[in-house]
Amino acid sequence: MIPDDLARAVLERLLRRGGDFAEIYCESLRGVALAFEDRSLEEASAGVDRGVGLRIVRNGVTAFANGNDLAPEALLSMASDLASTEPGGSARAVPLLARRPVASPAALGIDPSAVPTEEKVRALVRADEAARAHDSRVVQVQARYRDSERSILVASSEGLLAEDRLVYTSMSVTAVARENRLIKSATKSASGTVGFEILDAQPPERLAREAARVACLQLTADPAPAGTFTVVLSAEAGGTMVHEACGHGLEGDFVLKGLSVYAGCVGRKVASDVVTVIDDGMLAGRRGSFGIDDEGTPSRRNVLIESGVLRGFLHSRRTAALTGAEPTGNGRRESYRHLPIPRMTNTMIAPGRDDPGEIVASVPDGIFVTDMGGGEVDIVSGNFVFHCTEAYRIRDGRIMEPLRDAILTGNGPDVLARIDRVGNDLGFQVGTCGKDGQGVPVSDAQPTLRIPGIVVGGQAR
Repeated sequence: MIPDDLARAVLERLLRRGGDFAEIYCESLRGVALAFEDRSLEEASAGVDRGVGLRIVRNGVTAFANGNDLAPEALLSMASDLASTEPGGSARAVPLLARRPVASPAALGIDPSAVPTEEKVRALVRADEAARAHDSRVVQVQARYRDSERSILVASSEGLLAEDRLVYTSMSVTAVARENRLIKSATKSASGTVGFEILDAQPPERLAREAARVACLQLTADPAPAGTFTVVLSAEAGGTMVHEACGHGLEGDFVLKGLSVYAGCVGRKVASDVVTVIDDGMLAGRRGSFGIDDEGTPSRRNVLIESGVLRGFLHSRRTAALTGAEPTGNGRRESYRHLPIPRMTNTMIAPGRDDPGEIVASVPDGIFVTDMGGGEVDIVSGNFVFHCTEAYRIRDGRIMEPLRDAILTGNGPDVLARIDRVGNDLGFQVGTCGKDGQGVPVSDAQPTLRIPGIVVGGQAR
């Protein structure tokens, strides 16, 4: 996006009054967004956003500026203005920039930019029709499609120069069902660092029928019981639990601020022996994957908890330096307008050895959860509350009647310690994770898990 010699000149300008570190982050984002609701196209937008973020670090203090003019004179002027905010000092030399090769985990088949808009709209129409045809109680359908191409360049005063390009393609379908005065909804999504072929692997009709099925199921489901139960989380539920109840507490900035229940616990037992937690930004085609993070650090597989023992945290350059660790490839930012902070990528509990069917069969009386909704987590204490979008009662080792309005409450470390059986399967969920006002694409995964002694909130007595 900018020539190598210009990048070096900008870095030299940033450090003309001294400093410990300087960085250029360039980004170009092209995107298309479509929304189909009430049997009509409600939104159709497309655009390009390009810009740059510059930063200087001195004695742990960061100066930052951003703009969307990439002309050489504009970049050099912005660098001079930012450098002028620094206290006086001797200019620091910048080495020749060495371009770092990047191993991309993207799995692009059909470039969505080559697909006509009409075909993308037809996919939304197919989803709408399939959801409505599933059940007459479906009264509203919203189908959304989005694709984007994101290219970044990172150059630093340490001689780094690296570029990465990712294509994201996503589709979601929300179905609203009504029976008498009861209204329920459900959403199913598909997203990844893949192309338009994602709609072959996960057709719009399948997403729509699943959303409609779950919404309608909740209309006739029994109210969930209240009490303490053995809960089996299906692999279909994805890793919402591990992401919220555990993952955020393993991000380096929360640890530094003393806001994580896991602070000071490296090397200690924080989960049961059968639990291993991994954050892996190199999984092919997954929504949270990339070749380099937004500081130019190569993406990698980070084992955070191994057989119950805490091994480390997720770090940006800043948190790694402050803790004596090394960057883990988790310095992420929403755009060139933001500073990087430690964020998850693809976070999961690793598969175990148990057959999922045998796990269910081992529970005489419990709750089987196949879809997790929203919730709240206090990362300081680890306490959480999660809503279950789809759940069933387990009786004598068999999945029986569906339940509605089930709520799981507990404590993240306590739940990790209680997990006593881990399935040999693995299921993913996708989303956009919000933190400090920034949203980044992620995915979460887990195998089937058996967790004794979880408090379930419900309406049944």
